[in-house]
Amino acid sequence: MPHVVVSPLSRLAESATRFGARDMVTLINIGTVVARPVEIAEARHLFLGFNDITEPMEGMTHPVAEHVSQLISFGQRWDRQAPLLIHCYAGVSRSTAAAYITAIALNPEFDELQLARILRHNAPSATPNGRLIALADDILGRKGRMVDAIRSIGRGEEAFEGTPFILPLTV
Repeated sequence: MPHVVVSPLSRLAESATRFGARDMVTLINIGTVVARPVEIAEARHLFLGFNDITEPMEGMTHPVAEHVSQLISFGQRWDRQAPLLIHCYAGVSRSTAAAYITAIALNPEFDELQLARILRHNAPSATPNGRLIALADDILGRKGRMVDAIRSIGRGEEAFEGTPFILPLTV
């Protein structure tokens, strides 16, 4: 069964190879250089450039609904023949939010709280970006359940960066 793999930028190439990913989502600051792993064709790579913030700040790009819509559309086009690799700089906030959003978008029957608990179990340092979660909750018509579920797991363990992990697409 295909799944989503989350990785920090520093372990991107290793994660693509180890997990056999062929599609990738990058959520990182505009202008950050990302060397696409050889396993990922350019046409199978979505780059979303914004800062890891939850409120607009001068000089920074905050996540907006268009970013989330592009993420969801890319996930829906993913053929699920190999894992989808999602990364941000640290593998803690933007990428964990994107993995959670993608799993819910692809499986609308998922219980938001159950998936949030699986996320926490598989990634103790995960602290999903609240703005991304709120935007997705609205776009996917989840009536606040995604936001509530992510709030319920709280802030993850302190970490400079996360460890690559799998978020399953079935629970």
